[in-house]
Amino acid sequence: MLTKIEHIGIAVSNLEEANKTYETLLGVAPYKAEDVVSEGVTTSFFKVGDSKIELLGATHEDSAIAKFIAKRGEGIHHIAYAVEDIVKEMKRLKNEGFKLLNETPKKGADNKLIAFLHPKSSNGVLVELCQDIKK
Repeated sequence: MLTKIEHIGIAVSNLEEANKTYETLLGVAPYKAEDVVSEGVTTSFFKVGDSKIELLGATHEDSAIAKFIAKRGEGIHHIAYAVEDIVKEMKRLKNEGFKLLNETPKKGADNKLIAFLHPKSSNGVLVELCQDIKK
């Protein structure tokens, strides 16, 4: 089952400028920046209380984030939910009729296994499932 909102992902055109904006807005610097080559993004993570914000900047013009921004502009890209067992949760959601964008989990940012649900199956919202990678 989904245990909590893990983070909110925000697509940005200029990650450096967005980092400055969010540092001012939230009063904290990002605690982590990371390239996710498989997704064509560079991420910055901010922590506010128990909540996290992930800024997503495209690393190339044909990445999903670049296409999202070209079509919709900057803004909320996805809501990520923490799960205990991502494979089990993917199977459960698929059986409930949700469309998965990937059939197996993949490595994402912030030491997570991730999978996405198609927005058409979740009222227009891209949903990310996140499981901590056990060390």
